[in-house]
Amino acid sequence: MQTTDLSARASAIELLLLDVDGVLTDGSVVYLDDGRELKRFHVRDGSGLKLWHAAGKRSAIVSGRRSPAVERRAAELGIQPVLQGRDDKLLAFDAVLTATGLAPEQVCAIGDDLPDVPVLRKCGLGVAVADACREARDAAHYVTAVPGGRGAVRDAIEWLLKLRGEWDGAVARYTHD
Repeated sequence: MQTTDLSARASAIELLLLDVDGVLTDGSVVYLDDGRELKRFHVRDGSGLKLWHAAGKRSAIVSGRRSPAVERRAAELGIQPVLQGRDDKLLAFDAVLTATGLAPEQVCAIGDDLPDVPVLRKCGLGVAVADACREARDAAHYVTAVPGGRGAVRDAIEWLLKLRGEWDGAVARYTHD
C-alpha cells in the first residue's frame, strides 16, 4: 500500500482498538501461588496513549481474557470502553463501534494473534506487533519495530501521528527549550 493511501486512511482514525495479551503485555501469563495474575505493561505505551489522547483521540480495549490489572491500567490511561472475556473479537469490535458511534474506517486496531485477524482486516488501519503470528502480520498495514509489551503501542502511535502530520506538534511540549 502506498504512503498516500496510508496517510488518507490515517487521517480518518479516531480510535485505537487494543488487544492486551501480546500487545500491551509481552503475552506472558504469570500466576502467583494465591491464584492472582500478574501483567507487566510498558511505560512507553502509556506515554504514547497519553499523546494520542492529548491529540483528542480515543482508545478502547478488546481482550479475550479477563483481568483486574487490565481494568486498572485502562483506568489510569483513560481507555474506554474496555471489553474483556471476548472470544469473538469481531463481535466485540462491532460492540465498540456501536458504543462509540464510529465507523470501521475510523478505527486503528493493534493485534498479535489469530483472533485479532478479522478485526485487522475490517478496521481502517491494522497494526500487528513485531512478534505477531504470520497471519496477523499479513493482515496488517503496519508491523511495529518492537514486540508486544515492549513499546509496540507507542511505536504504532508514533507511526500513525507521523502519517497524520501530527507527531511534531504532539511532542513539541517535550522537545522545546
